Amino acid sequence: MHYTPSAASSPVATAVFTRAADAVQHLKTLYQQQIAHLRCAMQTYVEGQDFPQPVRACYPLLRIQAHSVRRPETGLAYGFLDHPGLYETTVTRPDLFSGYLLTQLGLLEHNHGVQFEVGLSTQPIPIHFSFADNDHVEGSLSAERRQMMREVFDLPDLAAMDDGIANGTWHPQPGGARPLSLFTAPRIDYSLHRLRHYTGTPPEWFQNYVLFTNYQFYIDEFIRLGHAEMAKTDSEYIAFIEPGNVVTRRTGLAPEAIDALGATPPRLPQMPAYHLVRADRSGITMVNIGVGPANAKTITDHIAVLRPHAWMMLGHCAGLRNSQRLGDYVLAHAYVREDHVLDEELPLWVPIPALAEIQQALQQAVADVAQVSDDDLKRIMRTGTVASTDNRNWELLPDNLPQRRFSQSRAVALDMESATIAANGFRFRVPYGTLLCVSDKPLHGEIKLPGMANHFYRERVDQHLRIGMRAVELLREGGAQRLHSRKLRSFAEVAVQ
Repeated sequence: MHYTPSAASSPVATAVFTRAADAVQHLKTLYQQQIAHLRCAMQTYVEGQDFPQPVRACYPLLRIQAHSVRRPETGLAYGFLDHPGLYETTVTRPDLFSGYLLTQLGLLEHNHGVQFEVGLSTQPIPIHFSFADNDHVEGSLSAERRQMMREVFDLPDLAAMDDGIANGTWHPQPGGARPLSLFTAPRIDYSLHRLRHYTGTPPEWFQNYVLFTNYQFYIDEFIRLGHAEMAKTDSEYIAFIEPGNVVTRRTGLAPEAIDALGATPPRLPQMPAYHLVRADRSGITMVNIGVGPANAKTITDHIAVLRPHAWMMLGHCAGLRNSQRLGDYVLAHAYVREDHVLDEELPLWVPIPALAEIQQALQQAVADVAQVSDDDLKRIMRTGTVASTDNRNWELLPDNLPQRRFSQSRAVALDMESATIAANGFRFRVPYGTLLCVSDKPLHGEIKLPGMANHFYRERVDQHLRIGMRAVELLREGGAQRLHSRKLRSFAEVAVQ
């Protein structure tokens, strides 16, 4: 393999398409050309060749010009423009996002009759984001060659990766284009890169419905259920994926070439992900995010770029009301945010609304799985405010100030992650919900005794997880078009969501 400087540095003419499908295909072609150029150069660099000038490749650019903003007759919260004018965005991984782009751009084609202008942007692709999933090059480079990389290749630029568009703090330049999507290509690539690191699985396996938990017990049960599904020849799921890209295919399905590359890692990643895969990506991804709002923000920051249809929190909480029993459920309809990790991106004065479709699905799922009547449902599940704190030892604070805030906010449960997950769902326009299980009641002296925890978890984890999976089934049956809420739109919303 030899590097040819002219391969990607020659000008690429901008092309105009009237059909979304043709525009997406051209985006794929341009992106593959640019990535092939970088990979070829990197291989040559690893072999020891020096370069007389820097090597650069750029992200594809997608641009539309809207002359009419006639509101389409649609109940969707996306796929249309609020203002006439020029819109553009950089694009990465059009292979991974092919179905998503076809849907989103198809709506713009149908609703506004726009043409799609596709070319190369001036935004360089960092060399780190050009590697294939199984490329490992750093070990082949000396410390000196690694240091010299910054003189040859573009490195990630934090100035191109912020969340200003999603946060509503981005301001267009006079006469400049408005953003077409929530995320720029470098921002997406950054998250795709981090997802591999944190979860131990590539982004290709992530499904459109995501469950978060803060306990390994739930993951153990999800693994058991995943393998049980793979043993069924008639299962709606086609594969179960574990960290290290370990693939288990449904009984009767032949293995694929990628399966041989998987291997159980020597240790679990920080936030391991497991994927129960459907052919149309409408399966379930479950992630153990660990404890704390920092973890909750980190993983949702990155999963958001995959544009899931919904994410929900299933975990344990402290019950704050005397009438609650250990093992009861809490359905969050409001949040007290004492997590402090999103204060800059989403001020505390912003309310986080409950989304009716998610609330109804979770409530119905509890009734279905627990097999209880409406009256009994009220006995085992409380709907109310959930407080999330970044202080694991809040009980030790003097003067009982946290208790006062819990009482004033009418909180019924306390955890460390739920408000963060909901707030980031609100910020990134990802439908969200929370169903927690009461594991202790510290305000009433009911803390877990030795041995009690394991017994409690074994009793409730199975049911709680099946409730979450049942909620996903209900959301899937209702259709994604009902799920994405106009509650999450800003005054000047991007079209591609």
